[in-house]
Amino acid sequence: MLLIATLFAASGAIRFGSGIAQAFATDTGAQDAQPVQTAEECISEPGVMLMLKEVQAREKKLREGEQLLSDRSQAIALAEKRIEDRLALLVEAERNLSQTVTMADQAADEDVARLVTVYENMKPKEAAPLFAAMAPDFAAGFLARMRPDASAAVMAALEPQVAYSISVIMAGRNAGAPQE
Repeated sequence: MLLIATLFAASGAIRFGSGIAQAFATDTGAQDAQPVQTAEECISEPGVMLMLKEVQAREKKLREGEQLLSDRSQAIALAEKRIEDRLALLVEAERNLSQTVTMADQAADEDVARLVTVYENMKPKEAAPLFAAMAPDFAAGFLARMRPDASAAVMAALEPQVAYSISVIMAGRNAGAPQE
């Protein structure tokens, strides 16, 4: 047993001595002669290397996708700005057009009112040939705006068939209007 214990002690001393020697060699820079290894050199399994390349490829695709999304986001923001600007222009154009249409409608109403006044001031026998020459819809519009007494005098001076067709148009004008 003594022999076995001696052998264990000798083995421990040898190992302890070699560990101390390595520690002193590290402190003095004796191991600096070994080259530094990169991550690719350290990994020796082909499956791990393949996985590393796939992860790097996916990372590259993600960066490209992020850049594409950023570009699209900027393009969308620019397009939204342009749409808002054009919408503002359209609203302004619509407002101007509405004003123009209102002015044109008012001018047309004023012109028709003047003609109605002219026809009312004419003698019925002079106005009747003019109304007979007009299309019945057109004549009915003027006669509906005239004072009832002037309109009645002109209708009396018209031929019966012309007066009848104008009367039918005038009577049917509001037939389709809602009752309530």
